[in-house]
Amino acid sequence: MSSRPFKRLLLTGAAGALGRVLRPAMRGHASVLRVSDIQPMEASGSDEVVVCDLADKAGTDALVAGCDAIVHLGGISVERPFEEIIESNIRGTFHLYEGARRHGVKRVVFASSNHVVGFHPQDEHLQTDCERRPDGYYGISKAFGEDLSRFYFDRYGIETVCLRIGSAYAAPKDQRMLSTWLSFGDLEALVGRSLLAPEIGHLIAYGMSANPSVWWSNAKAARLGFAPQDTSAAFEGASALPAALPGSPEARYQGGSFVVRGPFETLPEVPQ
Repeated sequence: MSSRPFKRLLLTGAAGALGRVLRPAMRGHASVLRVSDIQPMEASGSDEVVVCDLADKAGTDALVAGCDAIVHLGGISVERPFEEIIESNIRGTFHLYEGARRHGVKRVVFASSNHVVGFHPQDEHLQTDCERRPDGYYGISKAFGEDLSRFYFDRYGIETVCLRIGSAYAAPKDQRMLSTWLSFGDLEALVGRSLLAPEIGHLIAYGMSANPSVWWSNAKAARLGFAPQDTSAAFEGASALPAALPGSPEARYQGGSFVVRGPFETLPEVPQ
């Protein structure tokens, strides 16, 4: 008999940057790992590979069927026009939770984002219950996902950990990431604890490593049993990383460059 806690675990967005990182680690949590993305993926081991557009309600319902838990990374992960964001990040997340309700899924790990609070100044230290100040359409879609998951817990008892992920990369890429960086190892551990921690109800946690200077409280992540093992202080030459122009919005607000991206409108030419 398998000692793995789940019979079948669904990982959406498995072809994305973080999905590719998490896919091997997630196999240890389930007898069967079902991986899904809108993009084709290579088969690996006994993984069930499903190509699915989350904007397709029937397809998403079939994707969720038979799963015990979900790690939801699927969707657009950068700032884009609202018309694009709404299909995958808003409509798609709704379809996923509807599938979870219909098929009795009781635990979801939702990849939220620090961009839910991106318009807070960098000199603020935030708790998870702070005022949400999204820095773009992407951040708005993640705030919607947090509210949607709360609704599905209150009404249907589906537990969710919303992870406001900072900057998950192999190494920090700029000065901002010295505060927001989340190592891949810490990401894997945080998602694992979010899947396994008992009786979490609906919980929002920030995703960051043990960096020297941080903008967010990690108290809720500690409640999950997560203790970060990595730190941005380990990188030599960090002081030489690119920095935002002093006094610019990117330097003032926690969302960095996201606070100035867009608008994306394309207006028709006006006859002269």
